[in-house]
Amino acid sequence: MQNQKKDEDGLRINNEIRVPQVRLVGDNIAEPGIYPIAKALKLADELELDLVEISAKADPPVCKILDYQKYLYQQKKKAKEMKSNASKVVIKEIRFGPNTDEHDFQFKLKHAMEFLQEGAKVKSSVFFKGRSIVYADQGEKLLLRFAVELEEYGRAEQMPKLEGKRMIMMIAPLPKKK
Repeated sequence: MQNQKKDEDGLRINNEIRVPQVRLVGDNIAEPGIYPIAKALKLADELELDLVEISAKADPPVCKILDYQKYLYQQKKKAKEMKSNASKVVIKEIRFGPNTDEHDFQFKLKHAMEFLQEGAKVKSSVFFKGRSIVYADQGEKLLLRFAVELEEYGRAEQMPKLEGKRMIMMIAPLPKKK
């Protein structure tokens, strides 16, 4: 049994609980109800478990008799599972040159459509090599045309912007209709 330990969630356990009586709940006790703190601590000690304050704001505070380390482990496991179930944003990049011809444009457009249908964001960029930076307006027209072609699959999050020798535009997938 642990004494005087407080976890990162701010839960108080055992002798840290400083109220005259608590409401005991859980599977380990015969009769759930309101108990004096001394009796609740004695019950937890007999079961070789910890008295954990679950809800401090209730009157009287709600406590459970359980294995505190096992409880922490289960909380971490739940948090990890929730994190793994959260949707991850996938970004696929499609690169063009300022003088990309029609066939290459259509080929890359088809791939971008597939990426957007899968739910991935598309980062389209035009890379200017050497002195081709003088064709920045052609690159911008290319990206704007790309966004217009993909209107039914996704929407542009920003207008094309020049960052060094690259002009970048992000396209996010449209929300799925139910």
